[in-house]
This record gives sequence, C-alpha cells and structure tokens, in this order.
Amino acid sequence: MSTQTAPIHKVGTADGWHGVIKPDGEFPPEKGRYHLYIGLFCPFAHRANLVRYIKGLTDIIDISIVKPYPKGDDKGWPGWTFPKTNDEYPNATVDKLFGSEYLHELYFKADKEYKGRYSVPLLWDKKTGTIVNNESAELLRWLPTAFNSLIPEELASIDLYPESLRSEIDSISEWVQRDLNTGVYKAGFAITQEGYDEGIIPVFGALNKLEELVAKNGGPFILGKTMTELDIRAYTTMVRFDTVYVQHFKCNLGTIRHDYPVLNNWLKNMYWNVRGCKESTDFKHIKENYTKSHRDINPHAITPMGPYPNVEEDVEKDLSKLRVGSVNLPAVLEYESKL
Repeated sequence: MSTQTAPIHKVGTADGWHGVIKPDGEFPPEKGRYHLYIGLFCPFAHRANLVRYIKGLTDIIDISIVKPYPKGDDKGWPGWTFPKTNDEYPNATVDKLFGSEYLHELYFKADKEYKGRYSVPLLWDKKTGTIVNNESAELLRWLPTAFNSLIPEELASIDLYPESLRSEIDSISEWVQRDLNTGVYKAGFAITQEGYDEGIIPVFGALNKLEELVAKNGGPFILGKTMTELDIRAYTTMVRFDTVYVQHFKCNLGTIRHDYPVLNNWLKNMYWNVRGCKESTDFKHIKENYTKSHRDINPHAITPMGPYPNVEEDVEKDLSKLRVGSVNLPAVLEYESKL
C-alpha cells in the first residue's frame, strides 16, 4: 500500500510532480524501470545525475540529455530540444523513450493540461507512463537511498543525509539554496542596478561563510570527513562559478580560484577525487547554455574561452596550509555575519 498522502501532482496546474521511489510505495525500486531526463548545463539537474554516479545507479537509471540551447522564447516556449541524432551535439542524446523533439512533450504525456515550466530534471516511470518527480531538491533528498536494496553494500552505505548531521545540513542548506544556488540567478537576471546590487551581496556572503565552514571542519568536505548532500548542492553551483557566473551573471566581486583558497581546494577534491563529479560535468554544455540562451544578457551569443583550466589540479590535504579567504566588501561582511 502506498504511504503517499499528498497528491503526486495536481492535474491541470503548474504544480510539479512529487513522487518518491521506495519499497511498498507507488513507485518501487526496479532496475530499468525509471528514466531520467536532464540537461548537462543545469545545476539543479546536475544534482540528480551526480547522485546517480555516486550511488552507482548508472546501469539502473538510464538518461536522455537535451541540448543546451536553444531554450525558446521569453516564456520558455517551446523549451529544451533533443537532438535529431546522437551525433548532432556532443553528449546530448535523442529522447531514448519516445523520440520526442521537445522536452515539453513529456510533460504533456503526463498531464495534457499542464500549466507549468518544462524543466529538468524529470524522472519518468516507464511502467505507469508518467512523471515520478521533477523537483531537484526532493530528488537530492530521497534518490540516494531509493535503490539501496539493489546495489552493493559499499554503495548502499553511502549516506548523504546521515542522521547525526541532519539538523546541521538542514540549517546550512536553507541559506546555501537561497543565497548561492539561486542567488547567482537573482544577481544575474536582475534588470535594474538596484536589483543587481541587492542580489550580489548574499552570493558572496554565502561563499565567505562556506569558506570558513570548510576550514573550521578540516575538510575534505563541507562538514568534515563525511560527504553529504551539502557537497552535492554546493558543487553543482561552484563548478559553474568561475566558468560562467563570474562573467555572465556579473558575480565578479571575487573568484573561487583566487579569493577562496579553501573552497577552491574543496572544489578540486570534488572534481578530481569524488566519483561522478568529473564524469557528470560538461563545460561545453555549461558555457554554451548560458551564453547562447540568454539573448538579453549576451545578445551576440559569444562564448568565452576561459577560464583555463576549468578546474585546477593538485589538492592540498592539509587545510592548515591554506589561507582562509574572503571578499571583504563591508556589505558582504555584514551579510555574512547574519548567516
């Protein structure tokens, strides 16, 4: 019997899908039953795909990958497209289930009257022919344990939301999501000077705070020796920071590689040493999505070459050897003090 109490999706609305894969639920764990639709450019879809690698689910959940551009008009129509062949755009794929031209076709298969956005990630159930979930924060929370009964113990034992750290994870996630994960977009999509000035401060307040946290906890992860969902949440934004957010979203009060030595070292460790980080990160998709999808920000769709390298090498294991950095703009320091 399903323990789902709220509706998975309210038909004919802009509401997303909120299903959960779990034993004895409406969507039980089964190899090959579920299909994940993502864009390699999207930090929120990246979360789900990174979990897929970390937990060894790549042969349990297959994926289809939309092209990084074009996105559509100002209202997002017709939305993300699939290549016509797997050779059309590197690492983008056809819709492996239905051969769809557009991602929105999947949404209308699940709800003909759907009124919301056509976003990634989207997790599809082949057996019932509908969407399980398209909310990245929800997927990040339950996907790491959903298939534990089907995978080896060494993978099942990877717990990204350990009970002893949950209150700390929840507290930090709140401001990381607000000020960093979505904060870069608030600054980047601002249409007034005042809006940008207001939006940019929390981004660097959050980075200052994260720099101190990793240093205080001794690394290699945000909360110390244990990798948690916080590291996934932070990685998918941070790996895009110097590459696109600094120039494209005007988040240039500082860079990760220069102003935040501890976070830069944390990022290097994630990228080079954590299984799935490098494999799930595609800088061509990332750079070309932002620079070729936002005509109001970059009307000529020119994609910068840099920075080079995308992620530096040589991870320092002893964090005491690193300077704890920060951006010392008074407004940033004042915001940081409130976190």
